[in-house]
Amino acid sequence: MSSPAHTEEIVWEAATDRLRADPSFGPLVEAVGPVRLRPPRGAPFASLVAAITYQQLAGKAAMTIHGRVVEALGGDVRPATVLAADDDALRGAGLSAAKLAAIRDLAEKVSSGEVALDGFDGASDGEIRDRLTRVRGIGPWTAEMFLMFDLRRPDVWPVGDLGVRNGLARVLELPEAPTPTEAAFIGTGYRPWRSAVAWYCWRAVEVITPEN
Repeated sequence: MSSPAHTEEIVWEAATDRLRADPSFGPLVEAVGPVRLRPPRGAPFASLVAAITYQQLAGKAAMTIHGRVVEALGGDVRPATVLAADDDALRGAGLSAAKLAAIRDLAEKVSSGEVALDGFDGASDGEIRDRLTRVRGIGPWTAEMFLMFDLRRPDVWPVGDLGVRNGLARVLELPEAPTPTEAAFIGTGYRPWRSAVAWYCWRAVEVITPEN
């Protein structure tokens, strides 16, 4: 879930301090260090186009296709340029039919004003999630990743992410991954820093070997 180290930014240092003192997360925090996220991708619309492009793809393949999409839009990723772009050019960049439809729907809804990509500072996480999931192809997980990585919201808890739940099981030494409902309950004790907890859960999958 992270970008190459040289592009990462240290964030939520207060969360790291809190989790370092936590009996379960403390050893993991000492092992992997502070939370590091890729820089925001820029304007919200361009960030969401990237998020849709990256869905269900490995990092290198996603980067390549996203780069081709940006090139097909003349380096100018805005609703107007998406709506003016030729379908064949965007498909030729590597977009599936479903992703092309999702990006078109995003452009149409933003252009019409049905989905506003401004005023985020005064909106709650839930309000932003509800707003974004009106768009075809943007589900709760994509909206949550946008909240965490692009808006830097510190208390997002993506319990639908199996990697988060698997990591939580390894940190807490649970016999199996908790269900989303169970993970949601566990997460209440880590407010208001659940985004950091999610990040450490992803790291736990990488560095903690599960007990047999």
